[in-house]
Amino acid sequence: MNVGLRVGTACIVAALAIALGACGGEATGDRPKEGSSTLTVYSSLPLQGRDRDRSRDMVNAIKLGLQEGNGKIGNLRVTYVSLDSSTAEEGTWTRDRVLDNARQTVRDPNTIAYIGDLHSAATALALPLVNEGHVLQISPGSTYDGLTRPGGARKGEPERFYPSGKRTFSRVVAPDHVQASALVGYMKQAGVERLAIARDRGLYGGGIADQVQEAAETQGVEVVKTDRINAREGDLSSIAQSVAASPADAFLFAGETDAGAARIFSAVAAADPDMLLFAPSGVAGRAFTRALSASAQRRMRITTPTLPTPLLSRAARAFVTRFRATFGQEPEPEALLAYEATKVVLRSIRGAGERGNDRNAVVDAFFALRDRRSVLGTYSIDRYGDPTLNTFAGNRLRGGRLTLDKVLKVRG
Repeated sequence: MNVGLRVGTACIVAALAIALGACGGEATGDRPKEGSSTLTVYSSLPLQGRDRDRSRDMVNAIKLGLQEGNGKIGNLRVTYVSLDSSTAEEGTWTRDRVLDNARQTVRDPNTIAYIGDLHSAATALALPLVNEGHVLQISPGSTYDGLTRPGGARKGEPERFYPSGKRTFSRVVAPDHVQASALVGYMKQAGVERLAIARDRGLYGGGIADQVQEAAETQGVEVVKTDRINAREGDLSSIAQSVAASPADAFLFAGETDAGAARIFSAVAAADPDMLLFAPSGVAGRAFTRALSASAQRRMRITTPTLPTPLLSRAARAFVTRFRATFGQEPEPEALLAYEATKVVLRSIRGAGERGNDRNAVVDAFFALRDRRSVLGTYSIDRYGDPTLNTFAGNRLRGGRLTLDKVLKVRG
């Protein structure tokens, strides 16, 4: 497959052999043109900085998913536009880029779906705009509970994210409360009885910390210490010493790679040579493992929503083979999530039948999904709009790479 890329100030247009997208322009209207035979799928991912590698693989997975259908569903032609939510200066996604991407998506009258954003806080910014445009939004990584269900950290959630009054957002990963249950179950299997928790100051960290505390109470793990910290800068030795001085036999940092996760885990490992270390999938990237001390690596345990390739379904293994043959490398785990996001978008367009170019009809087709057999396993969309996925990998680190330790299944 020949892939041409044209770089603009805020977007990358993936000009596939199967379909050509257009970037920029100030098209107006909040729904596809009546009778339009060309549909556009947008993605918004941080293509620079710490998330560069996994976002690159997610973009390539989206291309692969579209290529497999030859860019067509019946008489409809499907094109793709990849938008960058990050800047080189910040090295991560920025508020302005996320909002610009959401606006560009809604203004394009041919837009039918939006894959993004990767981070929960970015999704919280984009979602109200995308929702007002009646666009189906599928995130490959935003797990914050409050985006879809009550129990989030802020008042008015999830209703505040849906100004149109209609649900238009879902994800291809289980929400935080499911991962929290898997994390605490992983702790229990490791013999943990008392837990210290530190959270970052972001939406994701606060959300997962709250859910872990609830899961710990349910599963009989005592939370003996909680802190809200800025792990990006400053001397963390006093915080680490206070964790070591507590009766905890395990430490969880609820946050993401760019929140200083490697710094705080390394500091705690230096302060207490016996304490077990746990983290959610928000740190499961090469940037984190490269920055982690050797002492912390030996005791690190991380949950992720995807299993190693040998344990994946036949369809998922086939995707990995195609990805490797097309792009010349193994995909990052998140690529499988982006691939499924693409396939479920195409399935929803097809499910809308003759109204496949109507945004509302495509949204309705998505939320009607039941018992979908996918590369991630079989799932339905529940009453909150979340997938009923419940399997996580419990991983150790070997040579700086994630290695499966336990398969974790969350019940009901």
